[in-house]
Amino acid sequence: MAVYTEVTDEALRAFLADYDLGGLLAFRGIAEGVENSNYALRTEAGDFILTLYEKRVEPAELPYFLGLMEHLAARGLPCPTPVHGRDGAALRHLCGRPAAICTFLEGVWPRKVRPEHLAPLGEALARLHAAGSGFATLRPNALGPAGWTPLLEGCRARGDEVMPGLVAELEARLGAILAGWPAPGALPVGQIHADLFPDNVFFLPDAAGRPRVSGLIDFYFACTDLLAYDVAVCLNAWCFEPDGSFNVTKGRALLGAYAAVRPLSGAERAALPVLCRGAAIRFLLTRLYDWTHTPPGALVTRKDPLEYLRKLRFFARAETPGDIGG
Repeated sequence: MAVYTEVTDEALRAFLADYDLGGLLAFRGIAEGVENSNYALRTEAGDFILTLYEKRVEPAELPYFLGLMEHLAARGLPCPTPVHGRDGAALRHLCGRPAAICTFLEGVWPRKVRPEHLAPLGEALARLHAAGSGFATLRPNALGPAGWTPLLEGCRARGDEVMPGLVAELEARLGAILAGWPAPGALPVGQIHADLFPDNVFFLPDAAGRPRVSGLIDFYFACTDLLAYDVAVCLNAWCFEPDGSFNVTKGRALLGAYAAVRPLSGAERAALPVLCRGAAIRFLLTRLYDWTHTPPGALVTRKDPLEYLRKLRFFARAETPGDIGG
């Protein structure tokens, strides 16, 4: 989440006139993330999230994202639900950008990931994959393996400003990943979140005080791809400690809870190391691209690409699923 497009009070009030949400009480920009402009919105009807979709999001793909969220919410998954205006449309325009309002979810994302977060996460991810199986619309992963080489080319001119020799190392590692990537049809495919980082998962305590997932948000990288790749994204995002070490206990908890809902096949488990390398290089490359291309003055939090270089190097040494908790 971020703010690239500023919204005036007058423009927002005119926008809200198409909804049955009552009067505007407050709104503020949300500075986290890098993709879209997001605002916390409060009206007489309650709290919502207003999103203006920026240039990386293709407007033609927005019905997929919004439709998937509605589909998952209808099947009991705690995710935002698009709010429809009086004309029945959930998607419209504000300040020259496609825009939508979604419901607000209660909960807090974990600033410090503890081992007890991983089992609820794994269960929620498996439930997401199961619920998504009935959603017929397909969306190829624009940031999958076919997109990694163009991303690296886009970083070539300034990549070594981040670290000398970085571009050459990424070229070599990317070649090895693509050579070992599962062949089409080798692993199960479905609707995946593809960006389920800690700041996209909300938790609340259950009756015993243990964390439970209360919300899954930010579906704007969702796509149709390998289900096990989504697991690999979470192993990257949730299972490393602040000192850069991989916590295999967290990995086991994530994979065990996931498999209790949706068992991983032998082929999926065997592919986890290369899938984790692929997830690491995907986030490294998009962070590197944003680091070298973010416009001056944007209200946005840039993320360190070298964090994912360290993760990539770890997964390059992981030869078996057991090395990562599988």
